[in-house]
Amino acid sequence: MPVEPTQPEEPHRGRGVAFAARALLSLLFWIYFATTCVFFFLGALVIWLVTLPFDRHGRLLHLYSCFWAASYFYINPLWSFRMAPGSRAPERNRAYVIVSNHQSLGDILALFATYLPYKWVSKASVFRVPFLGWNMRLNRYVPITRGNQSSIEKMSAACKDWLSRGVSVALFPEGTRSEDCTVKPFKVGAFRIAREAGVPILPVVLNGTADSLPKHGFVIQRSTHARVCVLAPHDVSPYPTDEAAAEAVRMIIAEQLARMRAEPMQ
Repeated sequence: MPVEPTQPEEPHRGRGVAFAARALLSLLFWIYFATTCVFFFLGALVIWLVTLPFDRHGRLLHLYSCFWAASYFYINPLWSFRMAPGSRAPERNRAYVIVSNHQSLGDILALFATYLPYKWVSKASVFRVPFLGWNMRLNRYVPITRGNQSSIEKMSAACKDWLSRGVSVALFPEGTRSEDCTVKPFKVGAFRIAREAGVPILPVVLNGTADSLPKHGFVIQRSTHARVCVLAPHDVSPYPTDEAAAEAVRMIIAEQLARMRAEPMQ
């Protein structure tokens, strides 16, 4: 008995075409990213040399670095960026310890895109990455080696030095990216630094960045609509312990993240 030929499954074909399109667009993005890093770094080097005599805190170089990072939102048709409703504009001349939830590498670009003034605290290995890491050195961002007590102490001292000069520092208190986008327990280091330096915590909430730059692999999974909400500064001095302060701020960020996820995307 003749067997009728089976028809290809359209859903599978559609998924294959969609993946191929994402892979091609991702390849073009990474080529663009790698190429522009060279040129942006050359611009950063010029700005560093020109502003070195009068911009002792490197504020102009940091603003340039913000534009460098934000430009990838401007150019990538799969990405968008917007400050969420209710986001506050902090005092520009006041120092904070900025803390945020962490979903993906795209969080770094999104925080840069806020143009907030600060010094990043980042893994020491990142400072060795060509062009990107070199720019971090020019900016005098703060390196840290996880699990190394000496490095942690140096990081803490460097952060308090910047804060004493009126310059904010920014950290991801979860320590690593959340696999399921929930807000994981916070490490207490950022809150201890804030208490000892006598400055408030500035909570920042990120939503929609999880698939912008995947943790494993290079294919951008879907369109990314990054939304950032800067909350009111939070004084940590009334809390009896750094752990209590960390949990209180974690709950504030988690509650705001839940509200942002419940809002329709605009």
